Amino acid sequence: MSELLVAEGISARYRVDADEPPVRAVDDVSIVLHEGESLGIAGESGCGKSTLASVLSLNVHPPLTVTSGRLELAGHRLSLTEPGWRRQAEAMRGKVVALLPQGAMNVLNPTRRVSDFVYDVLQSHMPGISRKEAVERAAERFEQLALPRRALDTYPHQLSGGMRQRVVAVVSTLLDPAVLIADEPTSALDVSSQRALLKLMAGLLERRIIRGIVFITHELALLRAVTHRVAIMYAGQVVEVGPTEDVLFRSAHPYTKALMDATIVLETGTRRQRIETIGGAPPSLVAPPPGCRFHPRCPVAMPICSRETPPVVTVGAGRTAACWWVAERMQQAAAPAGAGAAGGAGPGAGAGEAEAVGEGHDTRAASQ
Repeated sequence: MSELLVAEGISARYRVDADEPPVRAVDDVSIVLHEGESLGIAGESGCGKSTLASVLSLNVHPPLTVTSGRLELAGHRLSLTEPGWRRQAEAMRGKVVALLPQGAMNVLNPTRRVSDFVYDVLQSHMPGISRKEAVERAAERFEQLALPRRALDTYPHQLSGGMRQRVVAVVSTLLDPAVLIADEPTSALDVSSQRALLKLMAGLLERRIIRGIVFITHELALLRAVTHRVAIMYAGQVVEVGPTEDVLFRSAHPYTKALMDATIVLETGTRRQRIETIGGAPPSLVAPPPGCRFHPRCPVAMPICSRETPPVVTVGAGRTAACWWVAERMQQAAAPAGAGAAGGAGPGAGAGEAEAVGEGHDTRAASQ
């Protein structure tokens, strides 16, 4: 499967006051989005998801700055620290990559019809387009995705919140970008509106209107409905990546498992599931802790976790986790029988080393 988006070593910071240390919102993040794929990015509020969305969609504005990293988008390469990259990014926004931001339904001007918004968007990228051509192009796209054409003639207040969100989603893809970055697009919607929006996004991908989606959310249940793979973020860093079902229900990283244990999962056998909170609080990104950033809250933290950055360990086909505990379990599992000491308790412990690193510990069955 070909690579549509490749982000390598992305670091981004917020600096509001020159006399204050910066907020390290994204720190050395690398992810890959494949052709025809939807990649989920999840984690607690404040973990850097939306900042990463801004960088991936090339919407970087003060006080946000990118301090390192390289992006490749549909064959276009950008070094995000070289002079002139912003000029290149401006030419790519909307055409190569588009952003569906949080609260997208609120971007519509309440005093203008949707058709006016459509014309403004297209005219900014295609100065020679006429109003009639712009509206007709939008109408064809609306009909293609089962949205009523009459919505173009309405004012925003005449549409429901869910319909406004879908309208903005469609308008953001009128230039047929290769990649859509959807930043918490369902956060303000009811369940039925969420379902309609997810169906529309799936239609965009199936019809090849767009070629890949990065779907950012803190609602873990939505990931199963819309994504093929998922990356879990904590304190500005990616801690686990892999196929959605494996990462969510056979978690390797202690943080991923803690997230799932704190989530209500509507699955057979989980009626009596006990919801466990994650102790402590996320660290300050002004001065994050050394070593593994999760170690102050981790139930299986070892001395090395507080001293050294954890290695990225392969734990299965297309799966990685950045964790010293996982690395030790993988090393023990690979050692000849009887060569290593038995491991301690932790996620999946008691069911074999393979289960402890995500090869069989299914959170759906934990409370049956």
